[in-house]
Amino acid sequence: MAQACGLGLLLALLLPLVGASMPGFVVRLNKATLKYVTDVGKVPFQRVLKVTVPYFLDQSQQRIQPIRVQILNVHVHNFQLNFVADFGVHLSAEANFNFRVLRVPESVTLTMPVILSADVQVTQGPIQTPLVSISDCNSTFGPISILDGSNNTSPKMLVHLQNHIETVLNNKLCLAISSLMQVINVHFGTLIGLKPVGPESQIRYTMVNAPTITNDYISLDINAMLFLLGKPIVLPLDATPFLLLERVGAKDAMTTLGLSQDLFDSAILLLQKAGSLNLEITGKLHSVNNQLNTSVLGQLIPEVTHQFPQPMPLVLKAKLGATPIASLAHNNATLQLQPLIEVLVAASNSDFRSLFSLNVMVTLSLQLSVSKVKLQGATKVLGDIGLTVASSNVGSFDTRKVHALVRNVFEKPLLDHLNALLGLGISLPSVANLYYLAPRVLVHDGYAVISSDLFYQC
Repeated sequence: MAQACGLGLLLALLLPLVGASMPGFVVRLNKATLKYVTDVGKVPFQRVLKVTVPYFLDQSQQRIQPIRVQILNVHVHNFQLNFVADFGVHLSAEANFNFRVLRVPESVTLTMPVILSADVQVTQGPIQTPLVSISDCNSTFGPISILDGSNNTSPKMLVHLQNHIETVLNNKLCLAISSLMQVINVHFGTLIGLKPVGPESQIRYTMVNAPTITNDYISLDINAMLFLLGKPIVLPLDATPFLLLERVGAKDAMTTLGLSQDLFDSAILLLQKAGSLNLEITGKLHSVNNQLNTSVLGQLIPEVTHQFPQPMPLVLKAKLGATPIASLAHNNATLQLQPLIEVLVAASNSDFRSLFSLNVMVTLSLQLSVSKVKLQGATKVLGDIGLTVASSNVGSFDTRKVHALVRNVFEKPLLDHLNALLGLGISLPSVANLYYLAPRVLVHDGYAVISSDLFYQC
């Protein structure tokens, strides 16, 4: 798999990439990526070009003598990658091949310049992952020359050696690059594997259609499908195509990843269906500053003291009925929750008695960030919470009397719970060993954008 580094890095970076998906991602891989690939990929690419050269049959003597020819090293310079509109990527490189010719009585060291050119086509594979292939490959050879100053090699033999090496390399270099493409295609298969979101939920990414390729970037439509207990999460309404504007994101970033509103809606629906957003808060009777007991509540609602004259711990069970609403506006992401909070008292024999239930409205700010390959979130309460009585077994009461108590005992556990949950993150589309580097997240109307460099760890 080490050979998949280098040139393969370029194509591995195509995976979190631009288009329209429902729900999904739109990402642009910009020209800055190509420069990074050529920098980090030169050494691995040199290793790929170090092919085996068969014996050369020296016919200059009376008896044909097989002579071993070995590539000592390959030094690649002027390594360039460029986008080709509606096709893929053009590779060009200049290299010096150094050979050792092991002949008797004296070995000789030779060098030969080679210019490589290859067109790498990027399409959609049968398993809905990127598929790369070589459509055209050429090698141009310069004259061979002696490095070690030996004068025992005849010009005629050098001509024969040149022809032998050119014949071998003309086929083998393109085969080596082509085999590298196959390794990369296997690597691409890691895109479609299920990635965990929670204990019982997963996410899977696939390509929606063939890539869109211009002279400035290459793009893919990546679709996200979330699963709960093996069943897909389907939005109540049909998702709409997501298109990313040309001039969003940082200009100097390697990649620009757009996250659709539908993706956020699908992820939140998953959390709701999994019960991950539900919360239970239990009061401890003898703890310091504990407000969750019948004695404190009875000061606000006398009927509670009448029914429970002795202090008893309370339990708050918050359960989401309505689906949470995520709103994405300019530089502002919010999450609106409408839980039903049931206030219960722990009676004898481990039974619970319901005192009353409240409809709660709470709006949270949502701060997005990226760590390696995961999108994470953190929340804070915006403004005040809204309360209305849903049911009561302690008679009628004014919600304003219990507002401060409910807010004090509910907000912090809610934030701790949500931040722990959102801090786990959800995997962004990627292949093995690919990470987002120095990401910047901006929120726009109806979508979010991640501008990031990329790091591929071999």
